[in-house]
Amino acid sequence: MKYKNIVKGVFISRPNRFIAICNINGKDEICHVKNTGRCRELLVFGATVYLEKSENPMRKTLYDLVAVEKNGNLFNIDSSAPNNVVFQWLNKGKLFEDFTLIRPEYKYGNSRFDFYVEHGDKKTFIEVKGVTLENNGVLMFPDAPTIRGIKHIKELEKAVKSGYEAYIIFVIQTKDALYFTPNYKTHPEFGEALKNARKNGVNIICVNCYITVDSLEINDYIDFKL
Repeated sequence: MKYKNIVKGVFISRPNRFIAICNINGKDEICHVKNTGRCRELLVFGATVYLEKSENPMRKTLYDLVAVEKNGNLFNIDSSAPNNVVFQWLNKGKLFEDFTLIRPEYKYGNSRFDFYVEHGDKKTFIEVKGVTLENNGVLMFPDAPTIRGIKHIKELEKAVKSGYEAYIIFVIQTKDALYFTPNYKTHPEFGEALKNARKNGVNIICVNCYITVDSLEINDYIDFKL
């Protein structure tokens, strides 16, 4: 996926989860943050950030904060990006070469999964999770407790029992990553739910991304430890 009109700035503060103050060309600007997660280890005072300038002059916030540098590595923090890059990846036949249908935002039971895919004689649900929390090369999810995330995991387990395939794809929104692991410290219940889901037939996939200041695409599979 590609961004347009990327400009460089410096992160100043985040008054709330929706907006940030960034200095762009010497002027402090109120910017939209395309991620409602905490991102505390990324959005620190003085961090170099990259923003997409809107082509709509009537918008209240002229810039969208989409990426940030941390210790020399670039992280995409756009929460809509993981679904977009997975959709492109699926359409290239990277996960299923014989796919005949890919449908985003598919309702099943009490949940709406990110993708429904038909390939061969199989019907598959896919849930996508973007990952930005990093510590010494280890990527973790979630960065805050997620009851919704556990609900999706349990719904995927039910789908498997009903004869569907199910996948959870963790999209690491940077390139350099040793491996992925659930964030047991922040939300141990999510980690346990993920382990149980794998035992019950839900497939777990982790991929990193090739990232530039104005683009993001899935690069390769990485290891995970549950």
